[in-house]
This record gives sequence, structure tokens and C-alpha cells, in this order.
Amino acid sequence: MNFETIIGLEVHAQLLTNSKMFCRCSADYADALPNTHVCPVCLGMPGVLPTINQQAVRGTIATALALDCTIPEYTRFDRKNYPYPDLMKGYQISQSYAPFGHSGWLTIAVNGGKKKVGIDNVHLEEDVAKLLHRVSPDGESYSLVDVNRSGVPLMEIVGGPDLRSPEEARQYLIQLRSLLQYLGVSTANMEEGSFRCDANISIRPESSAETTAKVEVKNMNSFRAVYRALEYEAKRQRKLAEEGKRLVQETRGWVEEKGKTVAQRTKEYAHDYRYFPEPDLPPLAISREWAEEIRTELPELPEARRDRFVAQYGLPLYDTNLLTSSRAMTDYFEDCLRTKEYHKLPQGKEAKEVSNWLLGEVSRIINAGNTDIDNFKGRVGPEQLCRLIALNAEGAINTVVAKSVLEEMYKTGKGAEDIIKERGLSQISDTGALDTEVAKVINTNAQAVADYKAGKAQSLKFLVGQVMKATRGRANPKLVNELLKKKLEEG
Repeated sequence: MNFETIIGLEVHAQLLTNSKMFCRCSADYADALPNTHVCPVCLGMPGVLPTINQQAVRGTIATALALDCTIPEYTRFDRKNYPYPDLMKGYQISQSYAPFGHSGWLTIAVNGGKKKVGIDNVHLEEDVAKLLHRVSPDGESYSLVDVNRSGVPLMEIVGGPDLRSPEEARQYLIQLRSLLQYLGVSTANMEEGSFRCDANISIRPESSAETTAKVEVKNMNSFRAVYRALEYEAKRQRKLAEEGKRLVQETRGWVEEKGKTVAQRTKEYAHDYRYFPEPDLPPLAISREWAEEIRTELPELPEARRDRFVAQYGLPLYDTNLLTSSRAMTDYFEDCLRTKEYHKLPQGKEAKEVSNWLLGEVSRIINAGNTDIDNFKGRVGPEQLCRLIALNAEGAINTVVAKSVLEEMYKTGKGAEDIIKERGLSQISDTGALDTEVAKVINTNAQAVADYKAGKAQSLKFLVGQVMKATRGRANPKLVNELLKKKLEEG
């Protein structure tokens, strides 16, 4: 029997606010000592009263609008009761019945096309404390509680069961993270925990509406982990179904080291949380005027920017998907297009040239240094990068040299022309100067010459490489190629 995979993702994103959700404690806790950003409210002390963070509400509504959700005129907070050690007061202030947004969608790229993935709702809650698990010298396990994170505004985006593969799930997360970064409402950094994902996955026989029991998968802290966990879980469920075994609704954790999911607990149902309206907070009325004010302040979103890049600059969809996955990268790209040097590039190919460098050598430098485009921009500005690209396009330096110059620009902050002059890297395009080097290479590589004359075209590449090596990469490779062919055919 063939089975279809059904996946729905629940994404939690910490919101960028100055203070916590229901108190005035600083939300900037990342580098703080444990339990230093706390007060009676986020510690869950008896008799304290929460107050609502307007900045968090605004960020949540902005996200809901960007996801084409309906914004209700009335919303409220609820108490979600559960007795975990990371929740000191025994309940979490969340939303169950009246979220800030519902019935929206997110568009993802699938197989060269587009697919709309439903958004069930966008709601707001408070984050919980962080548990630090330790083992004592005598082998006893224990846990410590750091309350700094407790109460930080946490937005949950509940996706519909519309994803059909681990790859679609990965694309959904990439697009959603990009959207949140464009809006400026969250850093959406998965490794730091400000962007967290739980996945609900089940299977069903093809052409059937009946699904098996839903399994929730947790503990995935990277896009790669989400992909691998869902791939493993889909195979595990299929195997059990084919063996005639019953699947149970449960929560499973992803174990990265073992590459498998393991059972954690029986999955709770909504009624297990005993939701009821939060008695210490009033319901909120969202005026149409305020919602529209927030809508007018939304920036150009990733999907609109992708479409514009294709139409305005003639870029391939592959390039635009990569460029627009990060707002900082997209902004740097468009900053390049506003420089004077940009207009010196080959006409009609300017945008593609810049895109190639950003997605190629610039991205390589960023990844190798485990940094980001903002750091790169601080060392190599758009004008400097476009000057280097122009020098390469003009033939002042070849591409191999241009790549090494860019590396030096990033390390030193110097301009391209200064580095080229200091290191004597300008391209040799003088036929007389290259004739001598070409003759030397032909005379000292008899076997390669014989192979070329015997019809082995690859030998020419070897000979070109030898000339480039002799000139320390400064020779014009196109001219070297022409000179070698001419001399070999003459000989």
C-alpha cells in the first residue's frame, strides 16, 4: 500500500521587544547571568498581576497580516495549565480560543513552482524558563532552572496539515524565517532558540481521508534536523503500518547523534491543558484603524521582492530565492545596484554579475568565517565590491585574482585597486610578454603537447594552467588559450 505523508508545523518565534511579555524585566537575557532578569511577575509569585506588552501585540499582528490572516476585532488571553518544572506558576498565559490572526497562508517554492500552505492561526504567549540538566560528581542527575527566559514574548504560528514531504517542511521554515526577519519582529535564529519548531506528522493511504495517529516531534534545532527527523519518522510510521501495527498519538524527541526519534510521552489533547480565560487580563479590542496602520507599515515582503527581481532585473528564480532568503543580503544586493561602479558592468548583465558574486564568493567568505552579510558589509561596502567586479569585467584582473583580492579586502578593509597595486596583480594582456611564457610551457611539457595533438582536448586546460601558474595567475586566460592553440597548431 502506498502512503501519503501529512505534515503540519508549529513554529515558536521570540519577539524582539525591550521588555518581557507581562512585566518590565529586560528581554535581552542571552548573555546575562542566570536568574538576573527576573521579578515577582515572571517568577510566578503569589498576588502579582501581569500587564500586556503592546510592542509584542503589534509584532504579532504585523506577522498575521504578512501571512494574509484575518485579524479579529476581539481577542483574549487564556490560561494553559500544565505542571512542568520550567513553569513556576503551574500555567502559561497563552491563547487558545481567540488568537490575533487566523485563516492565512504562506507561499513556498516547490518543484520550480509555488504552493500555498495554510496558516491556522498566529497567537501570542509567554516563553518558559530554561532547564539546565547536570550530573553530579557521584553520578546523580539533577536540573537547574534559569528564569531569565521565562516571560519573554513568544509568538506561535500554527501551520495547516498541508506539507507533504520533509523538503516542503524545510522550505516552509526557510520562507517563514525570512518573513520574520524582513518584518524585523524576530531574529528567527534557530541555533540560538529564538525560532523553534515542533512538527506534527502522520500518514494515510493514498486516495484516503483517514490518517493514522498524529505524532509530534520535538528537539529539532536546525533546518537539517527538521528534515532528517521528518524523513526518519515518515519511514518509521510506514514500516509500522505495513506490518499491521497500531500507531499511537504521542510526542517523540529527535536524537541528533543517533539519527532517530524516541518516545517521550503520550501526546496531550487540548482538554488536558484545561484552558480557561485569563482572569487577570482584560479582553483586547483591535480597532480596524490600528490594524490598517500596522498594515501600511509592512515592508516589501520576500515573495513580492522575488517577483520584482525576476521582472525588473531579469534574474533567474533560483538566484532570487537565494538572495531574498535574507533581508540583509537582499538589501546589500540593492545597495550594490545603486552605486556608480554598478553602471560600469556589462550592459544587460549587471544584476546577474552582482548576484553571481554575492551567491558565490561573498557567501563562501561569510560561511567560512561563520559570520553574516552585515559583518561583511562593514568591511567591504557595496561600492567597493562593485569596483572589484568592474575591474574583473574590464579585464584589469582575471577572476582567479579577483577572488583572492576580495578575500584580502575582507581581511584588511582595503580597496581593490590598492591591493592590486601593492601585490602587483594587474592582469597581463600583452601578447609579447605572454608569448615567452607560452613557449616555455610548450617546451617543458612534451607529453601534454603530444596528447593534445593526439586529440585529447583536456591537455589544453593543463597547459593553460601551467601558464597561469608561471604568471602567478595574472595572465589573461582567454588570451593564453588563443596563443597556445595557435602555437600548437603551427608546431
